[in-house]
Amino acid sequence: MLTKPTNLYIVVPCYNEEAVISETASRLLELFDKMKRDFLIDSLSRIVFVDDGSKDATWDIITSLASEYDEIYGIKLAKNAGHQNALFAGLMTVKDSCECAISIDADLQDDVSAIYEMVQKFSEGTEIVYGVRSNRDSDTLFKRKTAQSFYRLMKLLGVNMVFNHADYRLMSAKALNALAGFNEVNLFLRGIVPLLGFKTDTVYYTRGERFAGTSKYPLKKMISFALEAITSFSVTPIRIISTIGVIACLIAVAVAIYTLVQKFTGHTDAGWASIMISIWFIGGVQLVSLGIIGEYIGKMYKEVKHRPRYIIEEVRF
Repeated sequence: MLTKPTNLYIVVPCYNEEAVISETASRLLELFDKMKRDFLIDSLSRIVFVDDGSKDATWDIITSLASEYDEIYGIKLAKNAGHQNALFAGLMTVKDSCECAISIDADLQDDVSAIYEMVQKFSEGTEIVYGVRSNRDSDTLFKRKTAQSFYRLMKLLGVNMVFNHADYRLMSAKALNALAGFNEVNLFLRGIVPLLGFKTDTVYYTRGERFAGTSKYPLKKMISFALEAITSFSVTPIRIISTIGVIACLIAVAVAIYTLVQKFTGHTDAGWASIMISIWFIGGVQLVSLGIIGEYIGKMYKEVKHRPRYIIEEVRF
């Protein structure tokens, strides 16, 4: 039995979501009404839409909703800062005003009804509640296989992540304040949040189709996101480079021995293919290695400059 209702803030990052944002607000407001009737959340709970530099009418719709409903707030970023930064901006803005905050995307693919169970678990003493997909049936075969491979690869690289969890989660004010201590510019919240510790739990839900609009994560962004995650949380690729380097050296020694044998037995022409293969192999390894090392150097370059992750242009209450 709850001793008092919870002060909840829901943070919704948005980028060009004019086609869906009104429906998102409607469903969340309906859920708020139910949770208030059940004394699960208090009357000061809020829904915060974060406009991540949208080029459509997203901000106009947010301001209209904020004027119409007391429960809705709006935060406008000065320019597109990326999903992770927009989400972080919302969480950091509300962390001192709420008892807990839930992050959810605007596309309505995540089942909003899972929020009810998340808040219940928070009221029982859980600090972080992960929303985890019970299956990936709504994904295409390609996306399902690549997503599962990504989670397995991250685990193999030693990164502690919750399988089939994206950014649908509840965090207590205590957890949000701990998150504020992570100052890296290269944000990957799915990897950072498990590092916080605290008591955690899981709520499973079925992910649906996007209500309207188009996905903001095409293949190019998915690949970029995966590279960001890997290079932000694991040095294993650097160690793999070292291993490949050792193997390449051993192969080079073997090729050298083979070349000398061919020379002394009078079969010099036969060594041409081996030399060419060795040159291309070593050259390829060097280029790939430099590329991976460059990713890490690039991240250090961004961290050293320590530029702000986002700039808030306007807030609407």
